[in-house]
Amino acid sequence: MPQPPVNTSPAEPGRRGGHLAALLAGALLPLGYAPLAFFPFVFLSLAVLFALVRTDDPRRGFLRGFLYGLGAFGVGVSWVYVAIHDFGLTAAPLAGLLTALFVAVLSLYTGLFGALAAWGGRRLSPAQRYLIGLPLAWIAVEWFRGWFLTGFPWLSIGYGVIDTPLAGYAPVFGVYGVGWLAAVSAGALALLWQGRGTGWMPVTALVVGIWGVGGALMQIAWTEPEGEPLSVALVQGNQPQLTKWDPEGITRRLSVYADLTLSRLGTDLVVWPENAVTLFYQDLQGDYFAPLAAQARAAGTDVILGVPLLDGDGERYYTTMMALGSGQFHRKSHLVPFGEYVPLEDWLRGLIRFFDLPMSGFSRGDPAQPPITVAGLPAAVSICYEDAFGTEVIRRLPEARLLINGSNNAWYGDSLAPHQHLQIARMRSLETGRPLLRATTNGISALVDHRGDILARSPQFETFVLEGAVQPMRGSTPYVIWGDYGVLCVLAALAFALLRVCRVRIAVYEGP
Repeated sequence: MPQPPVNTSPAEPGRRGGHLAALLAGALLPLGYAPLAFFPFVFLSLAVLFALVRTDDPRRGFLRGFLYGLGAFGVGVSWVYVAIHDFGLTAAPLAGLLTALFVAVLSLYTGLFGALAAWGGRRLSPAQRYLIGLPLAWIAVEWFRGWFLTGFPWLSIGYGVIDTPLAGYAPVFGVYGVGWLAAVSAGALALLWQGRGTGWMPVTALVVGIWGVGGALMQIAWTEPEGEPLSVALVQGNQPQLTKWDPEGITRRLSVYADLTLSRLGTDLVVWPENAVTLFYQDLQGDYFAPLAAQARAAGTDVILGVPLLDGDGERYYTTMMALGSGQFHRKSHLVPFGEYVPLEDWLRGLIRFFDLPMSGFSRGDPAQPPITVAGLPAAVSICYEDAFGTEVIRRLPEARLLINGSNNAWYGDSLAPHQHLQIARMRSLETGRPLLRATTNGISALVDHRGDILARSPQFETFVLEGAVQPMRGSTPYVIWGDYGVLCVLAALAFALLRVCRVRIAVYEGP
């Protein structure tokens, strides 16, 4: 009986050599992200993986995908160890074990991709495989990772190519659309490297066309200015993380933030980061916030600040950003597991010090909260990790005229995390066509325009006030209208077409 065509590309590397290549290719991937941000590494890394999982053995495909994930996440999210050990006060061996376990769990996603890629190996031609099948499988798994078990979208491919013409697709299809087209580009590179079955001219023309359209999309003004630019000041207090619950440290940080704010009165808007204040709002309302609000109001200045809020029942509490002028709160709705709440709390609480830190039992705010008013304008506020989820940010659009993010990144010290997080935050500006004010505890604070370009940024590990102006914007990008559904519909259509191709080929080869 005739068999479906087998991939006729050159013999793949030996088993051990292929496994090692997968691990090293994964370790190369984070170098394409900030702070190095050499984006060709993103395409090279992914192209190597695509070439390595062409085997028809799903078990080997899973193993190579898993090893790729160990390299990528082992380097790219190594900052988890810093949070657990340096600031979570967990012993080094246990912190290392927990970090390794976290990396291994994340690597299951890339292992899943490898298994899917290998399973479909004999059912598609080389061009269909590298240009459609593999990119589709990659971005589908990446999207799944972005929401399953609350989601962890870190190191999504789209972020690594934010400074290429592919970023032009962000206002249309969001980060997953950008990532999908980056994966198609990597697949084209792998196909040309394999060198059989498809001429180089049509493949090159496809990539040039994708990048050319992306460049053209970057010229479109999806949103328009509203009103005059706002003068803003982002206060970076740079107070030691380990003193946030120390009485003397609390007094000092309250003084630092108030003094730096009062010295900028007359500015339209002053922004403090998440956890700038570590006592409940109710404990400081009369003696601290009320006088500060009165002085700011008299000078025509609004202030938005990070402070925990105790619920009326006296039991639940929230991490919030509060606008002093309007008195509105944004309650954080996407909490960080094990940092802001402990899953399976009855079993895990007390096992290690990191699970039993003060204020590690926050409640979840309403995901559908409206924008809050700052300096007379509606703003889409996110707190730290929330800005990693584009579909959550757009819930407050198109009403919001600007984005505000307050982050406490002091947990991660001098690691890759602050640089990667700023890159993620820039994508939200691109997707929504809105400027971003991003205030952090110890850097990197930044002003970002509606095209995702950094207008100004702070140094790290310094007490600093970042001052500048941003232009409020109105209108809707396509992504604001349809969110991730746009790219998911395109991917679903491609998946349906591939399934049809596979069924036709199997039917032809099996005969009547």
